[in-house]
Amino acid sequence: MATYKQLKKEAYTANMEIPAHGLAIYTFGNVSAFDSQKKVFAIKPSGVPYRQLKPSDMVVVDLNNRIIEGNLRPSSDTKTHALLYRSFPDLGGIAHTHSTYAVAWAQAQRSIPVMGTTHADHLAADIPVTAVMSDDQIQKDYEEETGKQITAVFEQLSPQDIPMVLVACHGPFTWGSSAAKAVYNSVVLEELARQALFTLEINPDTPSLKKTLINKHYQRKHGNNAYYGQNKV
Repeated sequence: MATYKQLKKEAYTANMEIPAHGLAIYTFGNVSAFDSQKKVFAIKPSGVPYRQLKPSDMVVVDLNNRIIEGNLRPSSDTKTHALLYRSFPDLGGIAHTHSTYAVAWAQAQRSIPVMGTTHADHLAADIPVTAVMSDDQIQKDYEEETGKQITAVFEQLSPQDIPMVLVACHGPFTWGSSAAKAVYNSVVLEELARQALFTLEINPDTPSLKKTLINKHYQRKHGNNAYYGQNKV
């Protein structure tokens, strides 16, 4: 019997949310689920279409990228996931998608500004974008370097407060306390990217949301005295 049956099931369920929400097509994208006690994560196998996936197909890998359980090759982005788990404490899941609007902002090499209260309900800052990878980095261990590009952005930012990033010329990565939460943040990111694009198409001179509104909307949902919903978020 598989040692990591529950972890694989969590990863599988989260991965199946990617096509369900239109965040990627065919084999694109991947989600991992992390076991913080055993220091391993389950991740989608490389190049397997979502419609063919089974929970048993998930590959369990340690933080040194060694396969612990599984018969398939893990996602080509596995080294990026491993580096993020090593670098950011408290992560329970990571998602990488190829969602249309988030990818468009990444390809444009632009962060997504806080244009309205929908964005501020989820995070009180722009969604950052990494620097463009240098030729030297590309020729090194590309997936490891992708992780380094992400962690460099968060040297001055909190990955807990901003659970998402755009990798320039590539696409989005999101994370959360679980694999399900990581995918939730991917869905939110895609909607914020779409809304920001439409806003700037209607009026290219639209300013970012003023700070008082950002703080009000973020704090009423995430602050110490939050009053959104039935329980404190």
